[in-house]
Amino acid sequence: MQSTKFSLGQVVVTAAVNVAIADDPAIAKLVPQLIARHHAGDWGDLEPCDKKENEFSLTRKLRLFSSYNIPGDKKIWIITEADRSSTCVLFPKDY
Repeated sequence: MQSTKFSLGQVVVTAAVNVAIADDPAIAKLVPQLIARHHAGDWGDLEPCDKKENEFSLTRKLRLFSSYNIPGDKKIWIITEADRSSTCVLFPKDY
């Protein structure tokens, strides 16, 4: 198990992600893996400057953002709020 870098708070998914999880077993398996990567500080498919911003944000209690490319030319974003009260899993179109 990977070590964690911060609190996720309450983890929620958007309605669209919830439908994708219900409809696609691969997505259902992938989402928890991506949450674990985000929780461990693996920010996914971000530019190096954005990854550096997340590292800065860890110690200053600022918002954390990860982006992961998934099959089907899609992306999943994971955003943890600055106060670490919640983490949301969403598709970019949900933002």
